Amino acid sequence: MITFTVLAVLFTFASMTRAAHAPVGLGTADTFAVLGGATVTNTGPTVISGDLGVSPGSAVTGFPPGLVNNGSIHAANAVATQAQSDLTTAYNDAAGRTCTSDLTGIDLGTQTLTDGTYCFSSSAQLTGTLTGTLTLDGQGNPNAVFIFQIGSTLTTASASTVSLINGAQACNVYWQVGSSAVLGTTTTFRGSILALTSISLNTGATIVEGRALARNGAVTLDTNTITRDTCRTTAPAPTAAPTTAPTTAPSGGTTATPAPVTTVPNTGVAETIDAGGDKLILVGIAAGLVGLFALSLLRRQFVRGA
Repeated sequence: MITFTVLAVLFTFASMTRAAHAPVGLGTADTFAVLGGATVTNTGPTVISGDLGVSPGSAVTGFPPGLVNNGSIHAANAVATQAQSDLTTAYNDAAGRTCTSDLTGIDLGTQTLTDGTYCFSSSAQLTGTLTGTLTLDGQGNPNAVFIFQIGSTLTTASASTVSLINGAQACNVYWQVGSSAVLGTTTTFRGSILALTSISLNTGATIVEGRALARNGAVTLDTNTITRDTCRTTAPAPTAAPTTAPTTAPSGGTTATPAPVTTVPNTGVAETIDAGGDKLILVGIAAGLVGLFALSLLRRQFVRGA
């Protein structure tokens, strides 16, 4: 009985420790798809979905022909200034996480990685050899967090890809870069790049879900597509399904009304709340087990006394 209880408590606290792996909160920088420190320059029909900004610099060139959808351009205004401040906080948070795996000298191409913090003492590369694909595996957990701490530069070769499988979400992927990032032509990238200096996207490179956020230098674009990511969650099913009239299809049949799907920005708050709820449940379980253990001891003492 004692052995079982102790093992159960240890397992509980191990689970609590795993639940503590939190995302990096971006604050107001979350609404930005592109944020530069000095300038943002563009060539060609680049499409940005989300806010575009620069601070403390003020130069934004190449829009048009570039387009900004579902967002605004903020040049050296209060919004951009606050976003840069929050970016600094996020950058320091990502850089300060405990490294769980040192990949220095290992090419990210063809690798499959799970939830964790991966560090490189100098540069990191994603080459286009063979498939040129880095796969991030959420293992069924939509809150799986992937943090890459890169000492100097991040470079991708042409046609490289960052792929997400098994529930992994781009909103929980962070690339903390100690100097500059360069995405090669036609790279397909996912995750938020938090660069100390500059970020360059070569012709046709795409950030399918993520951000290009540079603290001090320029963001340079050339016929790119950058779409700000959002964390996706499905609304929980009600305890009692309401009765609703079916909608009539053009052919005369009926179709069911689809369940609502919501999206939430990646501020790091929702995931922290979820993890906190899990912790409370686990703490309750642990407390119950400790209580059972105490009752067992009292029962033995009572029997002996009798």
